[in-house]
Amino acid sequence: MLSYRHAFHAGNHADVLKHLVTIQLLDYLGQKDTAYTVIDTHAGAGVYALDGGYASKNAEFETGISRLWSRKDLPPALAEYVNVVRKLNPDGKLRFYPGSPYCADVTMREQDRLRLFELHPSDSKILTDNFRKLDAQRSHSNSRGKRVMITQGDGFVGLKALLPPPSRRGLVLIDPPYEVKDDYRLVKNTLEDALLRFSTGTYAVWYPVLNRMESRQLPDKLKRLKANGWLNVTLTVKTPSPDGFGLHSSGMFVINPPYTLEPLLKELMPYLVKTLGTDSGAGFTLESGATAAVNTGTRRV
Repeated sequence: MLSYRHAFHAGNHADVLKHLVTIQLLDYLGQKDTAYTVIDTHAGAGVYALDGGYASKNAEFETGISRLWSRKDLPPALAEYVNVVRKLNPDGKLRFYPGSPYCADVTMREQDRLRLFELHPSDSKILTDNFRKLDAQRSHSNSRGKRVMITQGDGFVGLKALLPPPSRRGLVLIDPPYEVKDDYRLVKNTLEDALLRFSTGTYAVWYPVLNRMESRQLPDKLKRLKANGWLNVTLTVKTPSPDGFGLHSSGMFVINPPYTLEPLLKELMPYLVKTLGTDSGAGFTLESGATAAVNTGTRRV
């Protein structure tokens, strides 16, 4: 399915949750000297202009990064995320938003590796061009070289050949468009196969929370996969519209999460609900395979 373009949604509340969690997972992997590999199965264009083109059409970034951009009271983990975005906007004006590939690239170290898949021909070309531009801004000694490999192709299929990574340490990020119902099945089947090849890897799945059976059932199906543990966090920013249109909520499902992630999110999610929520329907859920209790929160208005 090649009609989806993430640029329409760049920087929205779902991106805030996805990239916040992704950066924290990379920070944890970076605590050890041993190299790690990041594999992004649906990389997109890498960088998005917010002041024109697709992103400006619906201005979804106003539901996400815009609400955090000028805050002076950001918790440290959120400040780190916003600082990653600021690296693309050195003049202080919010004009560009980083996709997951850029967030990973600026968080990783010289010894780490980034493997990117993007099926859409136009976005794959833009992704390659964006990394060339980033290279041109760096010193020769710090160019991406073999650190980053970009493949135009289906990440669901390409992932198999990359597991396990050479260092046996890594993060796999899976966030398909979910425009077609089959994406939900492919996510579950891909993870099932990946865990057989690389059982100790960390896997982060972004998914929309929608009033459709496949969306509601996906987390429960992922909980039943054979892994060492899981964490599921959702962020809702408003009451769903009566017609069901629009994205009001999304989730990040992490397989083999670091022990630091759950307590961190317990502190951060109430802040995100308060800052990004627009009505009394805003809230969050946070659960993990290690605890029976489900933490929840709502926005007070």
